[in-house]
Amino acid sequence: MLYRDRREAGRQLAAKLAAYAGRPDVLVLALPRGGVPVAYEVARALAAPLDIFLVRKLGLPGHEELAMGAVASGGIRVLNKEVVQALRVPEEVIAEVAALELEELERRERLYRGDRPPPYVRGRIVILIDDGLATGSTMRAAIAALRRQHPARIVVAVPVGAPETCAEFQDEADEAICALTPDPFYAVGLWYGDFTQTTDEEVRDLLEQAGAEHAPVGHEA
Repeated sequence: MLYRDRREAGRQLAAKLAAYAGRPDVLVLALPRGGVPVAYEVARALAAPLDIFLVRKLGLPGHEELAMGAVASGGIRVLNKEVVQALRVPEEVIAEVAALELEELERRERLYRGDRPPPYVRGRIVILIDDGLATGSTMRAAIAALRRQHPARIVVAVPVGAPETCAEFQDEADEAICALTPDPFYAVGLWYGDFTQTTDEEVRDLLEQAGAEHAPVGHEA
């Protein structure tokens, strides 16, 4: 099965999340950029507010592909203790990389959200959405960061994912919904007819549309 595009994938994913429709404690959070068109359709179908949750990995200097941890929306820092301890990474190195990544994260948040305040997560059911799960490293960082904000429940939802990754998230989230788990999987983009990169402008437009369609509630003062 192929999704026509991310918006169609979101409409199909929403059908699997129908149990959360119309609930005042539900918040849909998208991982930008590709997760936003998917999440827009889910939020619309569930009559739930939509926002973004940004994650930036902390790459080890000189070996950026090796993640020391991540920073996320709200200035939250999560460390990969195994990597940090095994390589004896000094705190000042972590702090320097985190400061740079946090600066970029905040720049993107301003770009996408404008002057709207970040969502209030404590005690809410958070549906965390991306356009697919391959290794799941970004989604894992997002879950770890969200846990610090004490949501009532974290539901990971994607239109397509690698079977083994989706199975792992059954333990890592309170609930994980992968609408498709093709085997062999290969890559997220193979399961979309149109997998054109989502633009910053599209992210901003969809967030504005969602805000207009759903009165903003439950944001931090």
